[in-house]
This record gives sequence, C-alpha cells and structure tokens, in this order.
Amino acid sequence: MATTQRPSNRRQTLGRLGEDLVTKRLVDAGWEILARNWRSPDPLVRGELDVVAVDPGDRALVFVEVKTRRSATAFGGPLAAVTHTKQAKLRQLGVSFLRETGTRARLVRFDVIGVVVESGSAAPSIEHVRGAC
Repeated sequence: MATTQRPSNRRQTLGRLGEDLVTKRLVDAGWEILARNWRSPDPLVRGELDVVAVDPGDRALVFVEVKTRRSATAFGGPLAAVTHTKQAKLRQLGVSFLRETGTRARLVRFDVIGVVVESGSAAPSIEHVRGAC
C-alpha cells in the first residue's frame, strides 16, 4: 500500500533538501556554518534563521534565507517569496541572534539563496543573492 505525504510534510522535506544542498555548497566554498534552523528564544521575535555562516571572502557574518521550489516559474520562483515583510522579519531574527548568542561581527549581511529542484532535471539550480535584504 502506497502512502502519500501530507502537503506540509512534502513542503518540509523539500525545504530541508534545499537547506542541505545550500549548506553543502557553502561548506565546499569554505564558509563556516555557525547555526542551522536557529530559532529565537525571544517570544516577541518568532521565526527561524535557515543558516548562519561566515563568508571566508570578507569574513562577514551572513544570515542566509533558503527558498526551495519545484518550479522556477510557479508563483514567481523561490526568490520572489522573500517579500519586504519577510526581509523585516529576517532583520529582527538577525538582531535576536546577535543578542542571544553574544556573537560580534564587523560586517553583517543577509543573503537569499533560491533552489529549484525540478523533476527530470539533472541537477537543482541554485541562485545566490548577496546582500538581498
């Protein structure tokens, strides 16, 4: 008997796949991963930072938002999902991360990485936007 995943489980599985692909790519490029799926303990700042890392090029502390989709065109693709509201939330979460962890950085940046995993495609496409918000 075949089982089907509920939509939220499929979405979570796809999101985890995208985050795993992005994390591997960043590590392969020499980035230091400080945290994955970090949640703020502050009840006023709800949400999650997908990846927190240090870029070896400029030593910036980078908060990385990963958006994964099955299609590059449906709903505007993965990068279109990072609205102004989402950007504001990411900035709040970044401040919470710095405060809660005591992390200090000379340079802080917010990047967005879009991943498209299309069925039948040989490899997922990954687009990295630096300083996106």
